[in-house]
Amino acid sequence: MKTGLDRLLASPALRRPLEGRRVALVAHPASLTQGLTHALDALAACPDVTLTAAFGPQHGLKGDKQDNMVETDDYRDPALGIPVFSLYGQVRRPSAAMIDTADVFLFDLQDLGCRIYTFVTTLLYLLEACHGTGKAVWVLDRPNPAGRPVEGLTLVPGWESFVGAGPMPMRHGMTLGEMGRWFIAHYNLDVDYHVVTMEGWEPQAAPGFGWPTDRLWINPSPNAASLAMARAYAGTVMLEGTTLSEGRGTTRPLEVLFGAPDLDALAVRAEMERLAPDWLAGTAIRECWFEPTFHKHVGTLCHALMLHPEGAFYDHGAFRPWRAQALAFKAIRNLAPDYPLWRDFPYEYVLDKLAIDVINGGPALREWVDDRAASPADLDRMAGADERAWEEQRAPFLLY
Repeated sequence: MKTGLDRLLASPALRRPLEGRRVALVAHPASLTQGLTHALDALAACPDVTLTAAFGPQHGLKGDKQDNMVETDDYRDPALGIPVFSLYGQVRRPSAAMIDTADVFLFDLQDLGCRIYTFVTTLLYLLEACHGTGKAVWVLDRPNPAGRPVEGLTLVPGWESFVGAGPMPMRHGMTLGEMGRWFIAHYNLDVDYHVVTMEGWEPQAAPGFGWPTDRLWINPSPNAASLAMARAYAGTVMLEGTTLSEGRGTTRPLEVLFGAPDLDALAVRAEMERLAPDWLAGTAIRECWFEPTFHKHVGTLCHALMLHPEGAFYDHGAFRPWRAQALAFKAIRNLAPDYPLWRDFPYEYVLDKLAIDVINGGPALREWVDDRAASPADLDRMAGADERAWEEQRAPFLLY
């Protein structure tokens, strides 16, 4: 399998439209060639590419910001002498001055296939900033490691945020190159848009189902530490809106259904199995204990359930991480009706809404959890309708 970056570097014909034009790169630590050379260095070595700027998304061009919601400053690259602009610092939308630094923007970010992963929104904001300017945006496409499955409620109009770029479900099942095509059509953007497609990507092929297993996993963000995390993330990311630990402060963040010092994880699992055992399919779920070294419940022993959507335990078609996580919340609410589940703090620059609602693009998931009379079948009906509608809507924009 060849990424868009590898194909661009290997083909003078693909690069020819860049000759004589100022080029900017949007990249992060996983923006690597097959041989592990960073895109910035690889492009700088091309005599027919004139780099005039670089951009880093959340966590920075080099991925140095470990925690969530930590901003990065602008700086000048010491080797190339070009400005490196932060799209997660003073601004999240590129300013007019930033856009003026280049004629073509090469966008090369490894995504996780989840609406809340902010690289999706960074792509939209770049497209909107280039709208009507004559500037070009090229996405150097990369695999969606979560593959093609679709899951979750669609973001409700009016709930857009930096973790909610538009009306799509949590797990969207598209590459960023495909997503850019949908953005342009959905938002009626006037952008010179081009996708340097991958070669040989087979999202339905075992054993990777979206991620070529002969390719090294490089963290696209500091806490995206494995393929298992990428598969689970569309569910486990919801823990960021709760008082439960998502495993930050451990070596396997966002691979747990929850961790807490005051809950019996096995009792929660038993309640989940009673409520909707089919929502736990496609993965192993293991009892574990951890003591976070930072973040929620720091220094406190937590009882937890860990997900293992990998190896012989993984069933790509059966695994539904968003439902599994929702079910964990529902089981906790059933066992401990007054448990302070929802975290009340500003989340990704949204100050007037609960974090769990920002994450889900509306209040429906939280309301379902808190409604003692609501059943798994009720959530399944709501989400199923949204999922089917999205699969139909995205179909014309798929490239593979």
